[in-house]
Amino acid sequence: MALGTIISCQVGFEMIDHIAQAQRIAMNTIQSKALIGIGSIGEVPILLAKPQAYMNFSGESVGPLAAHYQVPLRHILVIYDEMSLMNGVLRLQPKGGHGHHNGLKSVMNHLDGCREFPRLCIGIGNPPGKMDMKAYLLQKFSPIEREQIDAALEQGVEAVRTLVLNGFDQNISRFNMGQKYKYHAV
Repeated sequence: MALGTIISCQVGFEMIDHIAQAQRIAMNTIQSKALIGIGSIGEVPILLAKPQAYMNFSGESVGPLAAHYQVPLRHILVIYDEMSLMNGVLRLQPKGGHGHHNGLKSVMNHLDGCREFPRLCIGIGNPPGKMDMKAYLLQKFSPIEREQIDAALEQGVEAVRTLVLNGFDQNISRFNMGQKYKYHAV
C-alpha cells in the first residue's frame, strides 16, 4: 500500500482533495489523528491522510499510520507547500532533509529519524517585503496566484499517478518544472 499524506495547511490539503476526487476516494474516516481515505490508483492500493493536528505535529499521524498499514518508507509520499519555490511550481523528490520545515521534522522523528521517503512540494512563494510569515500563509491567493495553484494541483494529480504506477523513472522529472501561463489583459 502507498501512503499519501500532507503536512501543510491550505495547498497540501487541496492536493489530497484533488487526488481523492480524481480517484473517487472518500475521505471519511478518522484514524491516528488524521482524516483518511482508502482507495487505489490503477491496481495499487493507496491511503490518503490529512493530519488533523497542527502541521508541526504531522508525524503523530504519519508514523502510526505507516506502522499500522506496514507502509515501507519508499511508499510514503509527503505533500506540502514550500515557500522557497515560486508559486505554482512543483518539485518531486525521492528523499531529502527537512529544510527547517517543522512538519517534515516531525514526520522524520516519528519515522525513527529516517528521511528516505518521497516528497511532493508545491511552491507558494515568499511573503512580500517584511510581511509576517503566518499572515502570508493564511491569506487568500490573488486571482493569478489561484490560477497557478490550480494548474499545479492538476499537474500534481498526474505526478502522483505517475509516481505510484511507475516509481521514480526518467519521466518523473517532467513534473519538476515551473508552470507557464498566458496572462490576458483585462
